[in-house]
Amino acid sequence: MPDIRLLLLSALGLLSALFVWHWWRSLRGHGTERLRPTWVQLLIGFAVSFLDTLGIGSLATTTTLFKALRMVPDERLPGTMIVGLTLTVATQAFIFIAKVDIDPLLLLLMISTALFGGWLGAGIVSRLPRRPIQVGMAVALLVAALFMTVSQLGRMPEGGTALTLDGGALWLALGVNLVLGALIMLGIGNYGPTFVLLAALGMDPRAAFPIMMGSGAFAALIGGIAFVKRQRQVNQPALGLVLGGIPGVVVAALLVTNLPIAALRWLVIGVVVYAALTMIRDAMRPPQRP
Repeated sequence: MPDIRLLLLSALGLLSALFVWHWWRSLRGHGTERLRPTWVQLLIGFAVSFLDTLGIGSLATTTTLFKALRMVPDERLPGTMIVGLTLTVATQAFIFIAKVDIDPLLLLLMISTALFGGWLGAGIVSRLPRRPIQVGMAVALLVAALFMTVSQLGRMPEGGTALTLDGGALWLALGVNLVLGALIMLGIGNYGPTFVLLAALGMDPRAAFPIMMGSGAFAALIGGIAFVKRQRQVNQPALGLVLGGIPGVVVAALLVTNLPIAALRWLVIGVVVYAALTMIRDAMRPPQRP
């Protein structure tokens, strides 16, 4: 059997190089546009990618900061975020795929199902009502966080050391990950649910990181190439996300991979609660007018 981990890293490197080439061509055609990021943009890049590497996610925080500071027009906000965060997500994937112990075949299957789910979601799940899905997932996450907290306090049997899945657990994980990939098309992050899924199936919480980051990286690279081809990004803040974000990824990755397992489980609980509250907040917002 070929080295699956090496194949994934090679494919990630090739896609990253292709993305950089397309963005470089796009930058050359922007003439007098200011490209040098400000210190504020660099700090935003560091902060959101640091939090993203811990599993909290970066899209919601980046959107909030960019809109509060009026850095990017609304119509170019999605393209700017995807383009600016793509290389940091790819960096996360490189680090965690290479450094974290996990069954490479499971990693390949989980990434593949998430991408396939995203493709299906673009045409199917995006037609479903957004709010009921957000509220339902938020309630499920809060219940899961409650059970995880009870377990962490020693009131329930602890699990969470496996690095692979098989049998029914594997098929369940693949099915749920396909749905989570589809829900990304509704703007619902997959980090918290992925943590809960793998923890419930008895896996080491660290194993969630290469699965989350790998799925996100491949999807972001494909999306980023599409955005730069259409020049739907604002380059100055996007470059701030890249140049500030990559150091943030490295610092956070060192923290995650060196945390003791008990501390990492508390981090997972915090991430799950944060994701649930974010979904509830977004569900309570009035719909935006076109």
